[in-house]
Amino acid sequence: MGIAMSMREYLDEHDVHYDVTEHDRTPTSARTAQVSHIPGRELAKGVVLKKNGDYMVAVLPANRLLDLVEAGSVVGESVRLASEDEAAALFPDCATGAIPVMAEPYRLACVVDDHLSNRPDIYFEGGDHGTLVHMAGEEFDRLMAQFPHGNLTL
Repeated sequence: MGIAMSMREYLDEHDVHYDVTEHDRTPTSARTAQVSHIPGRELAKGVVLKKNGDYMVAVLPANRLLDLVEAGSVVGESVRLASEDEAAALFPDCATGAIPVMAEPYRLACVVDDHLSNRPDIYFEGGDHGTLVHMAGEEFDRLMAQFPHGNLTL
C-alpha cells in the first residue's frame, strides 16, 4: 500500500522533505521501532480519541502510553478511546489500525505529546503496517505547531 495519498498530498503541499522506507509488517508501534532500529521516542503514533461526539488524533511516542485523564486536561474536556471500527472509518486510504499522525488531511483535530518536540528525527506509519515516513524533527515540529501540546503520556 505505501504512504496514504491524503498524507502524501498534505506533506507535498507543505513542502516537507521526507523519505519513505519499508519494513516487515508489525503488530505494534513498539515492535515497528524495534525491527526498524529506531528509538521508540522518535516513532510517533496516532491514537483516535472521541470527545463530545467528535474525533481527534492524539500523537505520542511509541515508547509511551496515553494517559486519558491528562489528554482530557490538555483538550479541556474528557476523552475516551475510539473503537477500531470508528477509527477505520475516519481514514479510508489507510489500513485498519494504521492511524496517521497527520490529522489535518482528514479534517480532524489533533493534540501532540510534548515528548515528541525537539527530536532530531521523527518517524511514523505511512498508512499501512509496513511503511515508515521519516522527516527531520524540525519539519515535524513545524507541522504540529498549530495544535495543542501537553504531557499526554505516562
